[in-house]
Amino acid sequence: MKFLRKLLIIVYLPYRWLFYLPFFFVNTLFFGILAVVLATLVNERLGSYYGGVIWSRFNSFLVPMLVTVKGRENIKPQTSYIIVSNHQSVFDIFLVYGWMGLDIKWVMKKELRKIPGIGFGSAKVGHIFLDRSHKRAAVESLAHAKRKLVNGTSVVIFPEGTRSKTGTPGSFKRGAFRLALDLNLPLLPVTLLNTNKIMPSGTLNILPGRVKMVIHKPIDVNGFSESNMKDLIDKTRDQICSLLPETMISE
Repeated sequence: MKFLRKLLIIVYLPYRWLFYLPFFFVNTLFFGILAVVLATLVNERLGSYYGGVIWSRFNSFLVPMLVTVKGRENIKPQTSYIIVSNHQSVFDIFLVYGWMGLDIKWVMKKELRKIPGIGFGSAKVGHIFLDRSHKRAAVESLAHAKRKLVNGTSVVIFPEGTRSKTGTPGSFKRGAFRLALDLNLPLLPVTLLNTNKIMPSGTLNILPGRVKMVIHKPIDVNGFSESNMKDLIDKTRDQICSLLPETMISE
């Protein structure tokens, strides 16, 4: 089996470097322009669908990355969530965007809005820029976010803040949980499995394989506050880690 796997890796190398990666950059530009045009002429949701869902599925199919999803019954129609997940690979974005089945927005620092192309495009498809530099700006940012996150439109945040190089979840930062409390939206914990085998963090070693996304039951934030936020973080992290191998779980 090891010999066969090494042989498959060698055979896959030309495809990865000569086709997949160059074509990825080309089609990403195409879908980005398409998303902006559709968001401008039709609506944000359609732009986000083609620039997010279709783009993600298309590039996953080309790997190929085979996807299994469990727990969709835990999502209530027309309910908005703060989606939180472990973070192993760039392909986490493809998996969540492509197969979550929700209109998804990403939270971005306000500074990114000034970057040519990225800021304009992200604003056009409705991604959320948060400014916590001072109280008035923070209140305005939250009010803007609340207007976006309605009727099933949800936001995705990786609470580790960065991809894990080993697959072991790092400590969860407070931002996602503070946002859930500020907007009084339920948290939706999600466990992603094996995306690090498609493309490990910090590399371009893309390989075909199978991945899995498990959507847990939502967590109601009523009863939690700034004073007991750690309990909320621990509860969410425990759910996400419950399906990971014990060797991958650390505090």
